[in-house]
Amino acid sequence: MLSKEPLSLLRDGKNLLAFSGGVDSTALFFLLLRENIPFDIAIVNYQTREQSSEETAYAQTLADKFGKECFILTTRLSEQNFEANARHARYDFFETVIKEHGSTNLLTAHQLDDRLEWLLMQLSKGAGLYELLGMQSIEQRDGYKLVRPLLETSKAELKTFLRDNSIPYFEDESNRDEKYKRNFFRHNIAAPLLEKYGSGIKKSFAYLNEDLDERLEQNIEVTTIRELHMFRRPASRRSAVIKIDRILKEHGFLMRQGDKESLKSEDEHVVGRRFVVSFHTDYCFIAPYTTRGMSKRFKEQCRLLGVPKKLRPYLFENEEMFEAVAALLKIKAGLA
Repeated sequence: MLSKEPLSLLRDGKNLLAFSGGVDSTALFFLLLRENIPFDIAIVNYQTREQSSEETAYAQTLADKFGKECFILTTRLSEQNFEANARHARYDFFETVIKEHGSTNLLTAHQLDDRLEWLLMQLSKGAGLYELLGMQSIEQRDGYKLVRPLLETSKAELKTFLRDNSIPYFEDESNRDEKYKRNFFRHNIAAPLLEKYGSGIKKSFAYLNEDLDERLEQNIEVTTIRELHMFRRPASRRSAVIKIDRILKEHGFLMRQGDKESLKSEDEHVVGRRFVVSFHTDYCFIAPYTTRGMSKRFKEQCRLLGVPKKLRPYLFENEEMFEAVAALLKIKAGLA
């Protein structure tokens, strides 16, 4: 039931499983045991439901029974923008555990239903192949890999596995509430489609991933100096935006669709008030966004070199970064 692609990576790595006590993560817990893959678990108790504490206790019980470490975060968040804040708190916690304990892989239990729901939601907004296929089995993050070993397995298959092996799990009642867009797509479109055409949908995702790999420029070499990323601008602007999106994902930052749309036409754009993305004639730059005064001499140097304007304040504060960018652009400007 686990995807074949990540198995060797998981067997050789130090794995942390994002656990919730629900169908997906509980099934993944026991499937990892069955494959003799080493792992520990981490769970977040948001204290939003009565059973949250029971789910946390269940996680600890499983960890004790099977000799795993169980890392627990108990927190309470504002109801305003809860989903976004919860995701931020969750991944901050996971990444803290990863850094403190030397984990190499973070495992999440996203499965085929999640993948199809995502595709349908993106399709309804307007998206290209890259956005439609957003979830991948293995994605590089800052210092670790995010691994989704269940993307080829449906929720129905996971429930059957748990039932056949008499394994208890929790149901989150909010998953039934169709006021949430994802639940509407899940219950009314994705689940019926998978029930009738699951095998074909699995094959389609495999073919689409192959097509994506062939169509996009994969060999874009990125030079990274701490927080600064630079790469030669590809012929396709679409490929550049996708590369930028992947780099920001490695930093745990997800671009909004509006940012991606802006980058199709704007040569400089500030993303989430955190990063500046600058398109030079021949290069693309990503750096932390900052504003500050600069000396006239520095401004003139940047003008002669053609350094994008919104990138300049960051370079003014970081001499090493400026020298790296200057060395790159001097050659192009004939100033070397």
